[in-house]
Amino acid sequence: MHFTYCPHCGSSLIKKEIGDEGMLPFCERCEIPLWDMFTTSIIAVVVNEYDEIALLKQNYVSTTKYVCVAGIMKIGESAEDTVIREVSEEIGLQIDDLRYIRSYPYNKKEMLMLGYKATVKKKDFIISNEVDSAEWVKSDIALSLLREGSIGWQLVKEIIEKDPEKE
Repeated sequence: MHFTYCPHCGSSLIKKEIGDEGMLPFCERCEIPLWDMFTTSIIAVVVNEYDEIALLKQNYVSTTKYVCVAGIMKIGESAEDTVIREVSEEIGLQIDDLRYIRSYPYNKKEMLMLGYKATVKKKDFIISNEVDSAEWVKSDIALSLLREGSIGWQLVKEIIEKDPEKE
């Protein structure tokens, strides 16, 4: 989000040089700079004890490719709590182990996605209304089912090629 008006008082903003940050929107009335904002979200590769990955079909995202579990962080919620909530809500599974992998800027949607590996025990999915279907797939074919270059694809690739648990 790019500010034109102060969200605190409604005044029009000016551009002001702020230290090493350069020219930023600035509210003269509140005397504060306002940095561009982004939405923080999570993306999780859910894996089971059989080296399978849970991939989802969400037709509002893609009708041809699968996706990973993802969701927006709520105010007051940690990234880890968001992963636990989203995995439970979207596919009905409980996480046994959770590992942060890395962050991914998603400029198209002004998001920062925090990538995780979530380990679960294999069970049948209980899918939410926002998931059209879900299936367990062997990790060696998972990449071919995701959109090449997507954040989910990058995260799966990183987990497959350099699993932090094996280091």
